[in-house]
Amino acid sequence: MHSTLLSLITYLPLAGALLAFLCGGRGADQDRTSKWLGLWTSIIVLGLSVVMWCGFDPLQPGLQYQERLSWLSDYGISYHTGVDGISLAFILLTAFLTPLAMAAGWRTVQTQARDFVVAMLMLETALFGVFSAQDLVLFYVFYEATLIPASLMIGVWGGPKRVWASLQFFLFTFGGSLFMLIALIAMWLHAGTTDIPALMQAGFSWQSQVWLLLAFVLAFGVKLPLFPLHGWLPDAYSEAPTPASAMLSGVLSKTGAYGLLRFGVMMFPDAAHMFAPYVLALGVVAIIYAAFIAFAQTDMKRVIAYSSFSHMGMIAVGLFTLTAEGIDGAIFQMLSHGVVIAALFFCVSAVAWRSETRQIDALGGVARQMPVLALLTMLFTMANIGLPGTGSFVGELLVLMGAIHVSFWVALLAGSTMIMGAVYMLTLYRRVLFGSVKGTVGLLRDLTPVEIAVLAPLAIVTVWMGVHPGSFTRLFDPVVMQAFHGGMDAVASTSHQAVTHLASR
Repeated sequence: MHSTLLSLITYLPLAGALLAFLCGGRGADQDRTSKWLGLWTSIIVLGLSVVMWCGFDPLQPGLQYQERLSWLSDYGISYHTGVDGISLAFILLTAFLTPLAMAAGWRTVQTQARDFVVAMLMLETALFGVFSAQDLVLFYVFYEATLIPASLMIGVWGGPKRVWASLQFFLFTFGGSLFMLIALIAMWLHAGTTDIPALMQAGFSWQSQVWLLLAFVLAFGVKLPLFPLHGWLPDAYSEAPTPASAMLSGVLSKTGAYGLLRFGVMMFPDAAHMFAPYVLALGVVAIIYAAFIAFAQTDMKRVIAYSSFSHMGMIAVGLFTLTAEGIDGAIFQMLSHGVVIAALFFCVSAVAWRSETRQIDALGGVARQMPVLALLTMLFTMANIGLPGTGSFVGELLVLMGAIHVSFWVALLAGSTMIMGAVYMLTLYRRVLFGSVKGTVGLLRDLTPVEIAVLAPLAIVTVWMGVHPGSFTRLFDPVVMQAFHGGMDAVASTSHQAVTHLASR
């Protein structure tokens, strides 16, 4: 059981998708059956992920739950999967959000529900594959596989501009992945294998590292997204149906940050020093630029979309501080942001579905009609700002601790996300939930038991991450410390010199 647990977690959603696709009945009966099948499949997968978490030993270095099968063995390519603390954290995030997204789409996805469940479960399998792949070709296959169900969910079940949003998302990400494919082939030619642990020891020359890292930054920078590769994000997030928005912002954007960490910072540390000042600058620009754009939005969902972009800039800053604290903070922020941003999309959806509008100006006084929603939304708004006691505060604090090693100005500008986040999030909260009751708001009813069942676990995890962050950091901190142990002072001074050099120019 121990050796096959990872495969079971990875492919059970795919089996569920196949069953849902083949399930009998017609119309409403078929939709209901497939929804229940999708929900129970994702709940069982979550249970198995928790079992894997309980059996995982964070103090044991290296990979656990490994599986290796012969694939294209003549070319040094194998089916190799396994998890370390970083992988496990993201597998848990994916397994946690999927059943909640399924339940959130119960009422909002009215047409072709069976196909929606199939797409959702296929996306879950592809995400598990991305986070557990230990072969670069396998990683690439799973990374590309996430594109198909995600694009379909936007294009079929999205809003009025869904086809354009889906096309943008697909072309941006697919175009970025081409750079990864070229880098992958170059690495295979150098090392004769695509096995990731072997490539970590392959000893690429400094010049090779620079070109390979540039390719990976372009590939993963689209998914993150890194400024200015974010053109697809506002439309994709705002046009996607709510469950898809939650998965896109909660997990799918994290595959970009995960890839940058695995194949940028950890695999090419020398080149990462050279790139650090530029990526730090782009991260800071994203934080400030997205915050200003968020403040100007008139659509609730677009405010949350730009808020997500701003926070992903913070994660990019954490990764490229090249310090243990910064990278721990970036990983923690990814997990926390995944939970909070999904919750905010669910809260916006609850109001928009009832009032049939997402326009901020058309709403007001919602708190009088929906006090439970107002309470939960306040918690998630505060978490998004980075209030102490929530997970986001821990992540942002660690990122800033890493950034201060590099440059006071990077830390100060990155930290401005807390102030600007408070401005646009509290403005949104005040305008929608307080003030005089407008339009049809007087007819709204509070959250249903199903909606509370979706939001309550997210609220619990948000507070849990803020109050007891050690239960999560103990998973990935040993991996980060092992990767950066001994080189910390050199990294900090190199990055500091590079930033100072940029500033002087």
